[in-house]
This record gives sequence, structure tokens and C-alpha cells, in this order.
Amino acid sequence: MSNLEVVIRLIYIAAAACFVLGLHLMNSPASARRGNQLSAAGMAAAVIGTLVLIATNTVSSGGSLTWPIIVVGLVVGGGAGAYSARTVKMTAMPQLVSIFNAMGGGAAALVAIDEFHRAAGIGPHTLGATEVVATVLDVVIGSVTFTGSLIAAGKLQGLVTSKPVKLPSGQLINIVLGLVALVSAIYLIFVGQELLVLVLLLLAALIFGVTMVMPIGGADMPVVISLLNAFTGTAVAMAGFVIDNPVLIIAGALVGASGGILTKLMADAMNRSILNIIIGGFGSGDAVVGAETGAGPGGSAREITADDAAVQLAYAQKVIIVPGYGLAVAQAQHAVRELAELLESRGVTVEYAIHPVAGRMPGHMNVLLAEANVPYPQLKEMDEINPEFSQTDVALVVGANDVTNPAARSNPASPIYGMPILNVDQAKSIIVIKRSMRPGYAGIDNELYVNPKTGMLFADAKAGLAALTAAVKAI
Repeated sequence: MSNLEVVIRLIYIAAAACFVLGLHLMNSPASARRGNQLSAAGMAAAVIGTLVLIATNTVSSGGSLTWPIIVVGLVVGGGAGAYSARTVKMTAMPQLVSIFNAMGGGAAALVAIDEFHRAAGIGPHTLGATEVVATVLDVVIGSVTFTGSLIAAGKLQGLVTSKPVKLPSGQLINIVLGLVALVSAIYLIFVGQELLVLVLLLLAALIFGVTMVMPIGGADMPVVISLLNAFTGTAVAMAGFVIDNPVLIIAGALVGASGGILTKLMADAMNRSILNIIIGGFGSGDAVVGAETGAGPGGSAREITADDAAVQLAYAQKVIIVPGYGLAVAQAQHAVRELAELLESRGVTVEYAIHPVAGRMPGHMNVLLAEANVPYPQLKEMDEINPEFSQTDVALVVGANDVTNPAARSNPASPIYGMPILNVDQAKSIIVIKRSMRPGYAGIDNELYVNPKTGMLFADAKAGLAALTAAVKAI
């Protein structure tokens, strides 16, 4: 090993350390930005080191390096990533994450396909057993992630229906695809490295990504995004084994492991297994048209004005704010922080209740409120905040729906029965800001809205919060 290769290996080790420390710093929103910057610096160093090593090896072997292609790839890819990340709206962040998952999985699969293609014409078993197995796994996982993430992004964006779509003979199709993939993998590993067989494996995996995600409803998308993120990391790790790149192995393993743990935690928070979610989610998206204003499950809603709600908030001792996707849609995170600060100036204790699957991606509400500089200690996870609702004067629900529905505890016939929810109904008084009585992504009416303690303030989240703030100031 040359001195340069030793230096590059040390750079890879330093980059891996940056990844680990960066991931640790992401444990808290207060240090998450530094964690991202540290991880990005580690990846930049690894990329530069790899380019230097490739250039040196190419020159020493008498070959020529196609720098224009590399530069164009870096500029176009890096520019597109930077532009999309800086300009994306918070409401579209889940879609962007899904697109990034798709790109990561697809890129990893392409790396394995290219390596296999370059060796395929030489003869059988030109790749070692480890490389062949890694190639098969990389192609399967990366391809499933690619198409699955694109479908998930389409569901979140509304380009694909968010309802669970049961394909005709869907289970039979998945079984056939699984058998095709299994037979192809066995052939590639034990018989010969035929490119056409790899293409067959690729097509089966690409189709399976579609058939896997289409039957999953919109309410399960946060878990699906997390699962596909774990798939992306695993595919990247397999690509690292294929081309013998330690930094890819380490980075992919970290993403795969952390994504897998997060997926398990989120599934547990919904009291469901990951297998159950993959088989088919309860979320029916826009399948059910909500009841009209004033109607609801087993009763009628009580409508209140901003002045009525402001009196309750202004004279409360403790208020818990429950944010949901409606808050993100209205871009009302700054408005809710302004109201909270006004209440705190009047001596009211304010906290935020964060459900693990609130929003459309893992940590959606945390990111949204952090953007508005809401103090992190005020953000309380479900298990921590639930015991406090019974001692709370007012629970203010802003755009959250399914995660506050008492039917999850009381109605065995409900499709969300058994899912842990925020105990909003235990507060002494409840105010819900919502544009209408339309159901959430689970497609069912919310029993909370007809609770005698609940007052419905029908308004856009941003406009409703602004009206509440103005009314509190007038008291």
C-alpha cells in the first residue's frame, strides 16, 4: 500500500468519526445543525480523497480520467441538492426526503450494476463470492428503495392517491416477484454471472418497490419514509462492499441502523408491527369526505369564536399546544410561537405535545417548530406529556387529527384502535383550530370534536392563531 493510500485510509477513518459524532449531535435540535455540518464535512473530505486516489491510480496506470463528466456530475447533482434543500417549503420536506431516499438507493444500485457489467464479459465468477452477494443485495434493496420512495413522494405530493391501492392479485404478484428475485439471486451466486439475469433481478425489484408501497395508506407514510431511509443506508453499505470502499460501508451501516431503529420506534408508537404496515396501512387519505361543519361522530361540534378561546387561554395556568400537519400546511409555526410567547408573558406555562407520527415524516413537528425558534425544552414527546393533560387547563390543537382521536382507545371497530394517542381529551378544556370537520389521513371522524369540553375554532391555522393572538392582547 502506497503512502497516498495510507493517507486516504486515514481520511476515511476521520470521515467515519465525523459521521458517528454528527449522528450523536443530532440527538438534540440544539446541536443538530452542528451535527449536519460535521457529517457533511466528513463526506466532503471522503469524496475529495477518493477523487485524488482515483486520479493518481488512473495516471499511474496510463489511463485517462474523464474529469468533465465528474465535474458536471458534481455541479449538477450538488447544485440540484443545495437548491432543492434551500428552497423547499416545510410542507414539502417529506417529499424531498423521499426523493433523496430514491436517489440514494438508485445510485447505490447503479454502482453495483456498473461493477458487475465491467466484470461480466470476462467469465464466470470473475467477482468474488462476497462481491456477488453484495451486488445482489445492493441491486434488490436499492431498486426497491428507488421505486418505493418515488411512489411515497407521489402519495405525499398528491400526484399518486394517498389511499391504499389494492392491486388485483397483489399478493400473487408479490409472490411471483419474490420467486423471480430469489431464483435470479441463486443463479448469480452459484451458477454464473450473467448480465441478463441481473437485469431480470433488477426489474423484479423495481416492480416490487411499486407493489409494496401502493397498498400503504397516507397515514403510514412517516413509518414508510423511515423504513425506506434504512433501506437506502443498507444499499449504500452493500455498494461499499462491492467496490471495497470503507467509508461507504460505514456511512451506509450508520444510516441503515439508525433508520431501522427509528422505524421500529415509530411502529411501536402506533402499536403496530412493521410487517403489518408493509402489508397494508389503515390510512385511507382522501378516500372519505369529512362531515360538514357542525356534524360529527355521535353528536355535534360546538363552534366558538377567537374571543371565546382567547379568554380561556389568557386566564389559564397551563396550556399544551398540539401541532399537526395543518400547522405545516398553513406555515403557522411562527404564529404559534408568537401566541405562546404572549401567553408566557402573562404567566401561563406553555408546552408542546409531539406525537411520534405527527406530520408526514419522522420528526416533522420538531423540525417545523425548531425553524420558528421554539425552545426545545418545551417540546415534549408523547410518553412524557400524556400524564400532564389531566392537570392542564387548556389543550390547543392546531391541525392535528388522528393522533388526538379517542377512538384509538375506546372503539375496537375503529381502524386506528390500539394506536397510542395524545391524551388531549383529558384536559379540562380543549380548543381545536381546524378549517372544517374533514377527517384526517386515516379517513375517519374524530370523536374529540364532539366532546362537550371541545370548542371548534374553524379557521386556517395561521389565520386562527393570529386572531387568537390579537384577542389575547385585547384582554
